[in-house]
Amino acid sequence: MFVAHVIVSALLALATAGSGYNKVRPGSEMPQQMNTHLGVPERLVPVLGALLIAGAAGTLAGIWWAPIGIAATGCFVLYFLGAMITHLRVKDWAGLVPTGVLMLVSAAAFTLQLLVL
Repeated sequence: MFVAHVIVSALLALATAGSGYNKVRPGSEMPQQMNTHLGVPERLVPVLGALLIAGAAGTLAGIWWAPIGIAATGCFVLYFLGAMITHLRVKDWAGLVPTGVLMLVSAAAFTLQLLVL
């Protein structure tokens, strides 16, 4: 069970850190794209990116210290649930699929984190 926990947590951290980096990277077009397609205010996109990067770090730290991993993966479930609602609100079906997959991976990491306590 621990090996599955490490693999799922590492994959989640890798995916979310990459997504977060794209949101905070200088010169990124992501804030404008998210504003145009999803209605997310441009000034909030770097904040969302920073949250993703912090969550990725917390998810990795959770491999060794369970409370922070539980908090990080639980917050990811809520983050991606909100992202799914945002995509549904604007009927962005193409963006809904990867967001849904990340929410499921977050839920799996959260569940595994609880099981390895």
